[in-house]
Amino acid sequence: MSERWDDGGYAAAACCAAVFVPAQPPRAGRIALWRPDGGALPEPGTGARDDGAQQTGAEVTQLTVARRHGSGARARTVPAVLLPLAEAVPLLVRARHDPAADPAVACWGAATLHALHLAARGRLLPGLTPEDTDAWRAGPLDPDDIAHLRAIAAAMPAEAYAVPLPGSRPLQLHDPADLVRRYVDAVVDALPRTPAAELVAGAPFAAYTPQRLPGARDWAAEVAAGVDAGVRLSLRLDLAPDRLFDVTGDGEEDGEGSAAVVLQVQSLTDPTLIADARQLWDGAGPDHFGPRSRVDTLLALRRAARVWAPLTRLLERPVPDVLPLGEDELYELLGDAAPRLGAAGVAVHWPRELARGLTAAAVLRPAPGSAADGFGFFDTGQLLQFRWQLAMDELPLTEAEMDELAEAHRPVVRLRDQWVLVDPGLVRKARKRELGYLEPADALAATLNGTAEVDGEQVEVVPLGALAALRGRLTSEARLLPQPSGLRATLRDYQLRGMAWLDTMTSLGLGGCLADDMGLGKTITVIALHLHRSPTDPVLVVCPASLLGNWQREIERFAPGTPVRRFHGTGRSLDGLTGGFVLTTYGTMRSSAAELAARRWAWVVADEAQHVKNPRSSTAKALRDIKAPARIALTGTPVENNLSELWALLDWTTPGLLGRLKTFRALHAREVEGGQDPEAAERLARLVRPFVLRRKKSDPGIAPELPPKTETDHPVALGREQAALYQAVVRETLARIETAEGIARRGLVMKLLTALKQICNHPAQYLKETAPGLAARSGKLELLDELLETILAEGGSTLVFTQYVSMARLLERHLAARGIPAQLLHGGTPVAEREKMVDRFQSGHAPVFLLSLKAAGTGLNLTRAGHVIHYDRWWNPAVEEQATDRAYRIGQTQPVQVHRLITEGTVEDNIAQLLAAKRALADAVLSGGETALTELSDAELADLVSLRRAA
Repeated sequence: MSERWDDGGYAAAACCAAVFVPAQPPRAGRIALWRPDGGALPEPGTGARDDGAQQTGAEVTQLTVARRHGSGARARTVPAVLLPLAEAVPLLVRARHDPAADPAVACWGAATLHALHLAARGRLLPGLTPEDTDAWRAGPLDPDDIAHLRAIAAAMPAEAYAVPLPGSRPLQLHDPADLVRRYVDAVVDALPRTPAAELVAGAPFAAYTPQRLPGARDWAAEVAAGVDAGVRLSLRLDLAPDRLFDVTGDGEEDGEGSAAVVLQVQSLTDPTLIADARQLWDGAGPDHFGPRSRVDTLLALRRAARVWAPLTRLLERPVPDVLPLGEDELYELLGDAAPRLGAAGVAVHWPRELARGLTAAAVLRPAPGSAADGFGFFDTGQLLQFRWQLAMDELPLTEAEMDELAEAHRPVVRLRDQWVLVDPGLVRKARKRELGYLEPADALAATLNGTAEVDGEQVEVVPLGALAALRGRLTSEARLLPQPSGLRATLRDYQLRGMAWLDTMTSLGLGGCLADDMGLGKTITVIALHLHRSPTDPVLVVCPASLLGNWQREIERFAPGTPVRRFHGTGRSLDGLTGGFVLTTYGTMRSSAAELAARRWAWVVADEAQHVKNPRSSTAKALRDIKAPARIALTGTPVENNLSELWALLDWTTPGLLGRLKTFRALHAREVEGGQDPEAAERLARLVRPFVLRRKKSDPGIAPELPPKTETDHPVALGREQAALYQAVVRETLARIETAEGIARRGLVMKLLTALKQICNHPAQYLKETAPGLAARSGKLELLDELLETILAEGGSTLVFTQYVSMARLLERHLAARGIPAQLLHGGTPVAEREKMVDRFQSGHAPVFLLSLKAAGTGLNLTRAGHVIHYDRWWNPAVEEQATDRAYRIGQTQPVQVHRLITEGTVEDNIAQLLAAKRALADAVLSGGETALTELSDAELADLVSLRRAA
C-alpha cells in the first residue's frame, strides 16, 4: 500500500468526515469521505504523484448516512468519495496525529495503525466468509488489543459510524465497536494480498479475487470460534504436587510427578476475571464468564494441544484442570514449549519461588606466584587452572552446593531455600568441574576474547584474581601521564595517550604495537616514554638504515643530554654502555645478533616493524633472539597483505598471544579474510585490541586544527659510490676555485654546488648515464622507496618534487620498474596534458605525481595529496613552501606531511644547519638563493661543501 495523495489532496481529504462501509469479502470494504457541512469534496484525480501515476479505484457516489433520533435513526443522502483500502490506509495513518484532521478521520487512523501492528505481530487467522470465500481475520487478540479497540470506538464521533445497517427497520446504526472490529479484519484481509501474491493465480488467502472453499466450513468454524472466543487460557506451574487435590481424577493423589500445571481461564471481556478450570466446571467460578465458557475453554485447549502435545491428556479428563508432568515434559515446558505456547496466546506462569538464574562459566585461576609484571608473564611456565564455576543469581556456588547439584536427579531441586530449575547440562558441569590447565598465553587470549571452546562449545570465560586485574588494566583507558619535564617539545593529547599506553604495556611486560599513521609522532612518543620511565638499561632501537640519522637527531633535539650511540658500520662497539639509546639497522642486527642478544636491554624497539612481517626470515629470527622486559613495534602499516603479518608483529611483541601461526590462520585469519563469519573480525579485534594502538590522521581528536601540516627532515647517508664521487669533485673543483676570480669563480662555485646536489640525488644523474642501474646506489632513492611503500600501503597519494627533470625521469623509470603508477609533469608538458594529469591525480588513478619544481611549483591544485616529498633541496625555502602549497591549500581536508630528503654530512646537510643556526646567512639565502653562496670565502666554501662523517 503506497501513499497516493500529494499535500494538497491530503489536506482536503483529512478535513472530511470518514466512515467505514463494510463489504464481503472484508477486503472489499471501503472508507467513505463526506462533508457533514456540505463542503466541497476532494477529487479522486487530485492525488497525482510527481511520477505521473494516478489514483485508481476511488469514486464519487451518493452515500446514505444517518444520525440517531429517538429509538431509531434519521437518514439523508450526501455526496461522498469511496476509497479502497489500498488508498485509505496510508491516508488514515498519516492523519493519525494531524491536528487539522477531522476527529472521525483521526479515530479511523488510530484503528488503522492498530490493525497494522496486529499484522506485524503475526496476529492473522484464516477463515471463511458467509459465502464460503477465503478471508483473513485479526486474531487472537490480547486483552490489551480488545481494550484499545474499544477505547477507539468509544472516542468516535457520530459521523464515524453514520452508515446504517442494511435492511434494518426501523433504521439502525452500526455499533461503533463492531464496526471497528470489522474494519480491522478488512485491513488484515487486504494486507497479505500483495502484487507478488497475485502472481499465484487462484491461491486461497493470497489472490485478491475471492476463492470459494465450501469443504472447509468445519475447519473455519473452529478457527472462528478461536477468534471470537470469550476466554484466554493460561497454565500455572505448581512444584508441590502433594498439595494438589485429586490430580489423577480418580480420587487418588499422584505423588510420582515432579510438578504439575493447573489450567486457568481468563475472560477477554473482563481481563480481571481469572479462575481455575475446575471452578468453572464445579460452578464455583465468577458469573460473568458466560454460558459458553466451558465450550470456549475446550476449543482453546484443543488449539493449545496442537502446540504442546501433553495438553491432549487434559482433553481426555472429565475436568481439564490439572496435568501432572514427567521430568522430560517439565524440561520441555521450561525450555522451548513455553515460548511456543505464548505465541499461541497461552501464557505460562512460574512459581515465585522458582529460581531460574542458575548459570555456569568457565573460570581461570592464575597459579600462585605467577608474574604479572615484566616479560616473564609468558616465561613463568606456570599453568593456569581452568574449571567450571556455577552461580545462582550471579553469586558463585560453594563446592558443597555444587556437590549437591551434581547429585541431583530431578529437573527442580531445593537450593538456598529456593526451588531451582536445573538444566541437565549444568548438572554435567557440576559433576565434571575441572577442565584442565592452560598455558599463560592461551589463558590471556581466552581472558581477552571472553570465550573459549570447551567440548566443541563456545563458553564464557571469567578470569579471577591477578588475571582479572591484568585484563582490567589492558582493557581500561590508560591513565593520563604528565609530559616529561626533560622533553623539549609539547606533546599533543593523542601523543600523551600513546605514551601512557606504552607505559602500561611495558610495565606489564606484554609489549605492544604503536601503529599510528606516518607523521603522527611515533618516534617522539618513544623518546617521551624513555624520559618518563628513565630506565637504567639502554633501549635498543632497530630501524632501516635511512632512519638512523632521524632517530639520532630527534633524540638530541627533544631529549638533550640523553646518551645515544649508533651501532652501525665498521668500528661499532657496545663497550661502556650506561643507558640511553643504542641505534642499529636491521642488517647490522642480523649480523651481530649474538653480540646484541648478550646485552641487557630495557626495551627493544623495532621501527618500521613491517620489515619483520615474515616470521621465517633471518631478520625476524635474529630479532626474536634479543630478550628484553618489553618489546615495542612501530609501524604505520601493521597489515599490508594479510593477517599473518599482524600475527608476526604481535608474536614478537607478545610471544604466544595468538598461538601458533597455523592455528591462528585456521581460527581467525581465514574467517576474517574470507568474510564468511561477520563475528570473526570482532572476536579477533577483542583479542588484539589491547596490544595494538592504531590512530589515523582522520580520527577525531588526532588533528583538531584541520588540516595540519607536519614538516620532517629525513637524513640519509651517502652510498659508497656517492661518497667517492662527492669527495673527488670537491677536491678537484676547490683547487680550480682557488686560482679563479670574478665571474669565473662564481661560475665554478655554481657548477660545484650543482654537481654535488646531483651526486647526492643519484650517481646516474651526475654521470649522465644512458641506461643506468638505479638500485642500491643512492641512499635517497632507498629512502624514497621506503616512504612510498608506507604511503601507498596506507592508501595515500604523494607529490614528489625535484628541481632536475633528468632526475625526475630517472625516478619515473625506477617506479615503472617497480610497478608503481606514477606520472611526470615538467616544463615541456603541454597545457592540455597538464590538466589531464591533474585530473588523473585528483581522481586517484595515479597516486604518485613526479613534478619539476619550477614547472609545477605554482598554479596547481593537488589536494588529493596527503604527502609532499622534496627529493632535493632548494636553497630558498620560500620556493619549497610554494611547491608544498600545491597540496596544502584551501580545499585540503586531510593532514599534509612534508618530507625533505637530506644527505648527511653533505652540502645539503650543511646548508640546512646554516639556515637554522646562522641568521645572517639564512637572510641571504632567503633573499638571493644559491647566488648568495657564490660570495663565500674559499675557507667558508670549503667548510660548506666538505663531506663530514656521521658520528
